[in-house]
Amino acid sequence: MKKPKWVVEKERSKRAAAAETVWLFGLHAVRDALLNPKRVKLRLIVTKNAHDKLAEDIGASGMEPEMSDPRKFAAPIDPQSVHQGAALEVKGLDWGKLEDVCLGEEGRAPRVVLLDRVTDPHNVGAVLRSAEVFGASAVVAMSRHAAPETGALAKTASGALERQPYVRVRNLADAMETLKGMGYIVLGLDGEAEGTIGAALEGKRDRPVALVLGAEGPGLREKTKETCDALVKIDFAGGFGSLNVSNAAAVALYASRETL
Repeated sequence: MKKPKWVVEKERSKRAAAAETVWLFGLHAVRDALLNPKRVKLRLIVTKNAHDKLAEDIGASGMEPEMSDPRKFAAPIDPQSVHQGAALEVKGLDWGKLEDVCLGEEGRAPRVVLLDRVTDPHNVGAVLRSAEVFGASAVVAMSRHAAPETGALAKTASGALERQPYVRVRNLADAMETLKGMGYIVLGLDGEAEGTIGAALEGKRDRPVALVLGAEGPGLREKTKETCDALVKIDFAGGFGSLNVSNAAAVALYASRETL
């Protein structure tokens, strides 16, 4: 019996995703990936200088590095990349299901950041750093129209990509509804909103909170806004539009913490 076209396409995309690899570069990104047991590591290229700095971590990983001339760095990455003499080919990380990742730790109300079409890898990398600092359970973005896991993202995240769950979902609104069903309060950040994060969480700081941020310029899409429990602004930041999305994520996570 012939398989339906949509089944064939789904299987093809799964195979393509499984075959994809990512080249991480930079000492911090490569070191943290080497030490991450969840990473599937394929190929390591280093200069002598980088090898000396990473020698202990390379030994712990069990990888056999390929030595390269710094003037003709052999890794297939953008020549303009600040690779610091280290590049590592890896498989993308699979953090599992949204519902499992966003359960949070026992005794703590989790905080999650959702990104609505934030495509700049440097912004997403910086958001991952902020999320790790403030103990967020996950950063959630769409499978399409969002920054994929890349070397540039990993370098900006400065190791956070290895520790901070970055979950990709097919439909952001569906993910928001899933979080609502788990008891989350879903707040969309909008510079034109009347309410603030503090007001929206008055007497509810023991609840799980999801903070939804849009790309600079376009902001949140209408469907995203409609799915939020409330639209809020950062009270002490004035115009939200003036903040970089990664800075806004950091301030919003701070403003939404369980205890003031």
